[in-house]
Amino acid sequence: MKYGEITHFSHPQHKLRFEYLEAPFKCDGCKEVGIGSRYKCSYCDFDLHMHCAIPTPTINHPFYHKCSFQFLSKPPGNTPRFCNACEKDVSGFVYHCKLCGFDLHPCCAKLPRVLDDGEIKLFLYRKVSSTGCFGSVSSACHRCGRKGRSWSYRSTCKKYNLHVACVKEMLVESWHELYFGPRYGGGNTTRTKKLETRIPSLKGTLQNHHKSKSKVKKCCEMAGLAIQFIISAVLGDPSTLIAGVVGTLMSK
Repeated sequence: MKYGEITHFSHPQHKLRFEYLEAPFKCDGCKEVGIGSRYKCSYCDFDLHMHCAIPTPTINHPFYHKCSFQFLSKPPGNTPRFCNACEKDVSGFVYHCKLCGFDLHPCCAKLPRVLDDGEIKLFLYRKVSSTGCFGSVSSACHRCGRKGRSWSYRSTCKKYNLHVACVKEMLVESWHELYFGPRYGGGNTTRTKKLETRIPSLKGTLQNHHKSKSKVKKCCEMAGLAIQFIISAVLGDPSTLIAGVVGTLMSK
């Protein structure tokens, strides 16, 4: 095997090469959105998240002490299943606990507990609650204003909180045409540039939670870097800020 090149059971006809591109993609393993680092086929329109390309056969997660999650190439059984981290449907690669029946998308299963660039820290919690008990945090999500949904990241200052589910909703809403709309093309406008203009405004996201302009401005200033870290982690690449794409969050 060459450096940066792998053979994968889900795409045996060609080898996959490691690449880093800021253009978003749909992972052919877990069927979820991705960006940044990936393993890509040079001949086919086939991409895999890092976590889907090189999975760990069995994992344990600190949020589920009694569970042992096994990597599966497809959801078990014939009934619809959802990820216990982000509440989104499971339709491809998945980590599944036979004992409890819990499921986690590969990227959700590998979400970092702490995101830290030396200046800002974001901590992952299992749920947003009103009690502030172990594994939870007592502040509402800045996207939806609700508590008790999916896993959530909160800043060290405790003033900024965002559901993992809400991050995915923001991205899927903005990139809907990537999957269902017509292919972008023609002229000098590339699909990547078109998508960059469709990334949701951070100000609009926080407006749902903070009605006054002064609070929105303050939150935008404080959360600009935080939102990039969270989105990078949710999309499977927590090691690098996707500045070229997510930077447009602050430009509107």
